[in-house]
Amino acid sequence: MSTALPQAHGAPVLTATFRTQQDDFIVEEIPGFEPTGSGEHLLLEIEKRGQNTAFVARRIAEWAGVKEVAIGYAGLKDRHAVTRQRFTVHLPGRESPDVSALEDASLRVLSSTRHARKLPRGALAGNRFTITLRDVDGDRTAIEARLSRISKRGVPNYFGEQRFGRAGDNVAQALAMFAGRRVRREERSLLLSAARSELFNRVLAERVRTGSWDGALDGEVWMLDGRRSVFGPESFDDALAARLAAFDIHPTGPLWGRGELRTTGACRELERACVDADNGPALQQGLERAGLEQERRALRLRPDAMGWRWPAEYTLELRFSLPPGAYATCVLDALGDVTSAAGRSV
Repeated sequence: MSTALPQAHGAPVLTATFRTQQDDFIVEEIPGFEPTGSGEHLLLEIEKRGQNTAFVARRIAEWAGVKEVAIGYAGLKDRHAVTRQRFTVHLPGRESPDVSALEDASLRVLSSTRHARKLPRGALAGNRFTITLRDVDGDRTAIEARLSRISKRGVPNYFGEQRFGRAGDNVAQALAMFAGRRVRREERSLLLSAARSELFNRVLAERVRTGSWDGALDGEVWMLDGRRSVFGPESFDDALAARLAAFDIHPTGPLWGRGELRTTGACRELERACVDADNGPALQQGLERAGLEQERRALRLRPDAMGWRWPAEYTLELRFSLPPGAYATCVLDALGDVTSAAGRSV
């Protein structure tokens, strides 16, 4: 994540290295449903090392003798990690192939069963992370106080640097696409996401600077925790304040597209000022011409079941769960400066 994005909990309390070993980053999908046990699809739960999701999907397609379109998965997982996630393979009228032929030192099949439908994007309840930081430099008391604060208050729900490309140039490429440069269909989707994420991060950064990222502005639109349902704006009263404090609802920011901003008052004024600055108008117009509709995203993120331990003097292990679409980067950046041995942060 860009260091230009402001953080909500103050100055860094540590420096550390990350991803010096593959096991330093373990992520496990939290299933959003139980398999039906029968149907045209084979549902595989796979543990992979050193391979990204798209590569594994192609590998499964080759193993099963089907086209890639027959493979389903809920979310993209990084290559520089140990990850456990589900895939479906469309095999109508066919027996399941021998899963042992798919396995090697980099891939294990943890379970295999039949399911009625293809696994769609987003069909998971969240992700469970185990992250190991090494060469930790910082006062342990201050680090644990910051972790406790994060656990209780949460962190700004920024989009992570993965959205902006390996060289961080996806927004520039999106502007070139909006200006007429032709791109492949799969690249187009990535660039649209980067443009949307850039505008959202600008709004959230300003809310962090003004101290309102986890509070209420006049004209706020709210999102229900664990769901994408939104409501408001409506007058902020004691009932809404209690729900906000209980993490039942969250303030939101815009995912840009066609249509009017739903916010009003001071909240709308802040959002307009952020998205209209610099190259914002070109990003807005490009997203609207692409046919995207206005949506909202929660501004704050609270890790669930957060815990930590010190397996060695300068080694810190973190455990927590996040909802779909959230980035572990947000938690690490709230701690301090974490340098990735893999050449990028999570």
